[in-house]
Amino acid sequence: MPSVFGNTGGLKTRQIKQLESLYNQRIPQDCILPEDLAEEICALSRTMNRQLGLAIDRGGKVVRVIAGDAKEILIPDLSDFRTAPGRLRGIRIVHTHINGEALTEDDLTDLALLRLDLICALCTSQRGNLEKVHVAHVLPGNDREHPCHVLPPGHGELLENDCLNFILELEDEIGRTGSLRDAPKGAERAILVGVSKLSKAESDAHMAELKELAESCGVHVIGHVTQTRQKPDPKTLMGQGKLKDLYLMALQDAATLIIFDQELSPAQVRNVSDRMELKVMDRTQLILDIFARRARSREGKLQVELAQLKYLQPRLSDKNTAMSRLTGGIGGRGPGETKLEINRRRVREQILKLEKAVEEVHSNRKQQKALRNRQGLPVFSIVGYTNAGKSTLLNTLTQSKIEAKDQMFATLDPTSRRLRFPEDVEVIITDTVGFIRNLPKELVAAFRATLEELENADILLHVIDVSNPSWEKQVASVETVLEELDLTEIPQIRVFNKMDLAGEEEMEKALRQYPGIAVSALDRASLRPLLEEMQTMLYSHTGAKPFSQNEDELH
Repeated sequence: MPSVFGNTGGLKTRQIKQLESLYNQRIPQDCILPEDLAEEICALSRTMNRQLGLAIDRGGKVVRVIAGDAKEILIPDLSDFRTAPGRLRGIRIVHTHINGEALTEDDLTDLALLRLDLICALCTSQRGNLEKVHVAHVLPGNDREHPCHVLPPGHGELLENDCLNFILELEDEIGRTGSLRDAPKGAERAILVGVSKLSKAESDAHMAELKELAESCGVHVIGHVTQTRQKPDPKTLMGQGKLKDLYLMALQDAATLIIFDQELSPAQVRNVSDRMELKVMDRTQLILDIFARRARSREGKLQVELAQLKYLQPRLSDKNTAMSRLTGGIGGRGPGETKLEINRRRVREQILKLEKAVEEVHSNRKQQKALRNRQGLPVFSIVGYTNAGKSTLLNTLTQSKIEAKDQMFATLDPTSRRLRFPEDVEVIITDTVGFIRNLPKELVAAFRATLEELENADILLHVIDVSNPSWEKQVASVETVLEELDLTEIPQIRVFNKMDLAGEEEMEKALRQYPGIAVSALDRASLRPLLEEMQTMLYSHTGAKPFSQNEDELH
C-alpha cells in the first residue's frame, strides 16, 4: 500500500494505517469530496492534532495522503503528473485546517504555482466535525494581481458541485486565453528573465538582445520579467515574489521555456526547473544552441560540441542514483558506479576526444597559414559584434555570395576571399565568427583555433552597426574580446556600417567619438572611402603600393 507523505513523526502505527486506508477511497467525479469522507478526515485531523490532506486525480483516485503539523501541510512532489502548456495538473488538494482559518496565502500560492485543478480547506471544529468549506481555483486570463478566485465559504453542499465538468471548462478557457494560438506550430514559447542591478534602459537593451537571440533560435517569445537586485539570490537568482509572478505568467501564457539573461549555476537551474517543471536555460546555453544549429563545417561542429560538453559537465545531475552496473572480481569496489558517475565519465572521455580532433584541425590551419605566408599576401580580418553586417561587407567588397542573414550568428565558419586593389595589389579578406557581450568562455576556448586566424591579420576591419542604439556598448564588448585574445596591437579600421539606417546626428556623434569610415555594406559605391583607407593603411603597415586616386573599380 502507498505510504503517507509528509510529517509522520509521533504518529502511532494504528494512526498511520488509518491514513493509509484512505488510498482505498474512490471519489465520485461529480464532487470535490463526499461529505461523509470529509467528516472522517476532520475527525482524524482533530484526533491527531495535525493537518491532513488528500491529493485526488480527475478519476477520483487518491494519489497522495499527506500529514502535516498543526499549522500546515507540505505538498509532496507531484512531478509524476506533468501537464501540457496551458493545462492544469489534473490534481486537486483537499486538506484540513484545525484552527478555523480560511485558505492561507501559502494555499493560494501552491494552487497557482503547482497548477492545481483546485484547492479546498476543511475547517474542523473542536469536536472534530466539519464546520466550513473553503474552495479556490485559478483564473483564466493575464491578471497577475488576482490570479485565483476564492469562492464564498460554505458547508457540505460546496463539496457536492459538478467538480469534473467545472475543471474541464476552466481548463478549456485557460487554453483559449493563453498564447498557444499565437506561436508557430511546434515552436517553444519562452519567457525571458533578467535579474541585475542595471538601469531600466540598460536592462531593456539586454532583454531586446536576448529576444533577438531567442528568435534566432526559432523560439517564440511570449514576454519578459525583469528584477533589479544588488545581489542575486544564490538559490533561484531572483526573489521569491518575482519568482511567483514568473510562475503565474508561465501558467497563464502557456510557456514551455524560461530563458535567463544571466548565467545560472547548476543549483539555480535545478531549483527553478524543479519548482516550475518547465525547461530552464540561460543565455550561455541559448548561444551554444544557436551555434549548434548554424555550424556547417566539420571544424565548426567539433568546436560547438566541445563547448556544449564543457558547459554541460558541471551541470550533470540525475535524481536516480540507482546503480547501473556492478563490478566484480579482484579489485572490484563494491556496487560500482552510479548512472550519474557514468555520465560524467563519458562526458570527460568525449571532451578529451574532441580536444584531440580540434587540435588536429588547428595543426592543419597552421599549415595553411604557412602556405599563405609564403605567398606574401596581406590579410584583412573582419571583426565585429554579431549581426553588424560583416558577411554583407565581405560579399560587397569581393563580389561573393556568402550566405548573409539579418540574424545573430548567421555565420560561424571563417571565410576567406581575395580582393584586388586597382593597382593589382592582392589581399585576403577573412570573415570570422561574430562577437557578443559576455561571450561564453566555453565558446572562446572551443573557437580559439578559429579566432587565432585573427593573429595573422595585418589589419582588422572592425564593423560597427551604428544604427543599433547600443552600438557603443557593442564596440566595448568587441574590444574586450580583442584584448582577451591579445590582438589590440594589430592596426584597426573602424567601419560604421548601416549609415543609411542611422540618424545624421548619431552618425556625426560616432565619427567624433571614434575615427572611422561610414559605409552602407549594401551600397558598393559607399565603400570607396573605405577601400582608400584600407590601401593607405596597408601601404604604411606593409610597404604595399598606395591607392591610386585615378582608378575607380567601384563604379
